[in-house]
This record gives sequence, structure tokens and C-alpha cells, in this order.
Amino acid sequence: MTGDGPQGDDDIRGDDDPRADSSPQSGSDSRAGEEPHSDSHERPAAADGGLDTHVAELDAARLDPAAMAAAPSGLDTLSTLLDRPSLARVYVYICYWEPTTVPEVVDALDLSESTAYEYVDRLVDHGLVTRADTGRPRELRADPVAVVDPASPVVVTPTVLHAVALAATDEELARFDDSHGLGTLVATLRGAGLHYAGETTRRSVARDVGVRPTEAMLVIEALAPVLAVGRDRDPYFEVLFPDVATAMDLPDVNDRPTVPATDTP
Repeated sequence: MTGDGPQGDDDIRGDDDPRADSSPQSGSDSRAGEEPHSDSHERPAAADGGLDTHVAELDAARLDPAAMAAAPSGLDTLSTLLDRPSLARVYVYICYWEPTTVPEVVDALDLSESTAYEYVDRLVDHGLVTRADTGRPRELRADPVAVVDPASPVVVTPTVLHAVALAATDEELARFDDSHGLGTLVATLRGAGLHYAGETTRRSVARDVGVRPTEAMLVIEALAPVLAVGRDRDPYFEVLFPDVATAMDLPDVNDRPTVPATDTP
């Protein structure tokens, strides 16, 4: 994965407080030992490590072809961000620092104007960003995305997307993501939170997620600012860190820099 600009996202910074507050989309909340709900079907995890499956029955109205075609695909939308770190980077910036504008995105993320407009247009098309109808420059806003499946567990929040976005400008993190995949990256993000809360060591995180200690050390260090900004700006931060969110010893979040800082310890 390649980056958009020279700076190493430490990462997303900006000027304004977030206004959006959307509810997370939750997957199954059934637990081991509980009886499945009568209108759903459970299938055990695949032998190759695939996801646990929870299938809820849908009524005919929700399965109407016209309604299905008109509704955006949540999976496609999520895949758009998870597969494109550079696009996720712009989304997270807007989400954290809304209301903002394309010129502010250009300055903060060191993008060309044409690239910034292209990415914003894509995010608007996917329903991830809203653009004001009036004003020059037009204001941009983005609701936080949260997808949680407790049974798997699968967790995608703005903090997770920020970690993905960091791969657009951090070569070590891009290499880690390419080598080990999203699941290991999210697991390492969780481990990093535990480490900065004093609950574990980097070597233990490496063992737990199945990577080399040197890899874990570099990635955990790179993720510290992601955790710092997420704790300050992500309304769903405690979904991934319900036990240690307030206990982490993290770098301070810069309030109003022009470009995402690259020298946060």
C-alpha cells in the first residue's frame, strides 16, 4: 500500500470538535452457553478460522429488490475504507475534525487539491461524508462508523480505521498490514492499548498475536498517537477498550496543528 504524502501520519489532527454521534451497527449478541434466538440460525466457526455466522431472518419488505438496490451496501462501504488506507485517512480526518473543508484536508494531510476532491467525492458517493449544499468552501461532515459483532469478535470503529489509514503513510505499518492482515492489525491495536495501560508487555503482545517482537515493538509505537486521538475523538473508543480506555499513558493530542505531527513520542 502506498501513501499520499511525505509525512508519517502520527496521525489525524485538526481544529474543530466532532458533532456527529451515530449508533453502532451491532452484530449478534448471543454468547457461548446461551440458547440462540428462535428467529435466527447459528453456524459454527469454519474450520479454517472463518467467522462465526449469525443469520437473522428478514421480512419480505426488507428483501424487496427495489428496497435492496436503493439501500447502500454496508459491506461495500466498509470494504471501501478497509481496502483503501489513503481513503480511510481522509474519512477519519473529516470524522474527527468536522466541520471541515477540502482546503483544510489538503493542508492537514498534505494532499494535492485534485486528490483531495477525488477522495471526498468518493466518500460522499458512498454515503460516508456529507457536503453542504451552500457556502464556499462547502463544509464536510462525517458520522463515526461502528460495526461490532461480539460473537466473532469483529470490531471496526474510527480508531480501527485510523490504524488502517496510518498504513497510507507509515511503511512499517503498511508492511505489517500486508504481511499479517487486518485481523492481526486490530488485535495488535488492542494489545497496544493494554500495553499503554500497563497491563502487558510488547513481547507478550507479539506472542499473543503471532508476530515477531521487533514487529510488535515498531507497530505498538506507531499506534500510540492513534490511541491518543481516538480516546479524545472516537465516541466508540471504549468498544475496543472497555477495561483500559482511561488507564492508557498516551502522548498529548495536539489541538490545532496545520499538518499531522510526525514527531510525537
